[in-house]
Amino acid sequence: MTTFVEKIDRSKDNPRDPRNSEAVFPDFDPQGSNLATPINNSKFAKAILNSFSAYRQGLSPLRRGIEVGLAHGYWQIGPFFKFGPLRYTEWGSLAALLSDIGLVVISAGAIVIYAATNPPPPIATSAVPNPPDAFASTKGWNTYATGFLIGGVGGAVVAYLIVANIDVFQNSLRLIGL
Repeated sequence: MTTFVEKIDRSKDNPRDPRNSEAVFPDFDPQGSNLATPINNSKFAKAILNSFSAYRQGLSPLRRGIEVGLAHGYWQIGPFFKFGPLRYTEWGSLAALLSDIGLVVISAGAIVIYAATNPPPPIATSAVPNPPDAFASTKGWNTYATGFLIGGVGGAVVAYLIVANIDVFQNSLRLIGL
């Protein structure tokens, strides 16, 4: 009499056994841990991913860094302003600006340190079949970090000007009836 374990062991060589068929297929390299699913292989997901500045074709590394830095510098000031220790003082918005700039500088430094490790070039996936060459060299990463720093500080300053003058914006909206 055969045991249950022996039956399972014998079934692994049977091609008609449904347990031996693949439901989700590997994307390019089966060792890469990236699977081609209906979510990441859809045209909608590909369109969204390829519109990000990190994957958009035709951008220089500096411009990529500026776009990403502007976004991060702009949105990072909010938590510092709303939850920082000086939130109810007259210096709260300035402390948020300085904290935001500090975080942008730390992030740009982390990108430079990563660039110094000589990172591997980006790999093509089904969602992003043509990754840009900007991230294939240390020089590209350093240029990206420079753009990130410039954009991050610029985004933080713009957000600070909005936060510091929020009452002006509120009054102007009341003037036009909104």
